[in-house]
Amino acid sequence: MPYGGFCGPCDAPLTYSGVMGPAELLRDFINTYDVEGDIDELASPAEFTLWLRERDLIREGDRTDEDDLADAITLREGLRNALRADGAVSPGHDAELGALLAVLPLRVGLGPIPTLEPLQSGARQGLARLAVAVVEARCDGSWPRLKVCGESGCLYAFVDSSKNRSRSWCSMRVCGNRTKTRAYRARRQSGAGSPG
Repeated sequence: MPYGGFCGPCDAPLTYSGVMGPAELLRDFINTYDVEGDIDELASPAEFTLWLRERDLIREGDRTDEDDLADAITLREGLRNALRADGAVSPGHDAELGALLAVLPLRVGLGPIPTLEPLQSGARQGLARLAVAVVEARCDGSWPRLKVCGESGCLYAFVDSSKNRSRSWCSMRVCGNRTKTRAYRARRQSGAGSPG
């Protein structure tokens, strides 16, 4: 397992809902908004509550409100922007995201394996668990593999499973082809006007 920052070795299996790791959870969260289709799975507090509950990020009786939904959208789009910047957001670059992360208090749990645990319940707990997933993805080495599609009309998050972590698009067949075709046409168009 990788070492880095304050993470140290991470030996614990990191899973959410018993099936996915932190990178997959973050990917699914970012993809709740389909940029290309302009469809938002988190269009209401009720939908946000359901999304959190289905991933065991909040308790059964917890609810979310409009402010929680606004915070979720801030977190989601801040993470998307961070991934577009190769996983790093410089201080002050996304002040809204920084302000949100500052009000999601966490504590270090010192059990057999140290953990970061949300101090609040409800929607704040769910949002804090998503923030913890960023740290966990860094610790387990999956953060650099979490990317956003390079096609400007897509911006779909994906986990790059290529050996050398070189994927740029969520799908070479669709988004990669669009980008390459556009570049080809631009080259052809610029070459058509010049004497040959």
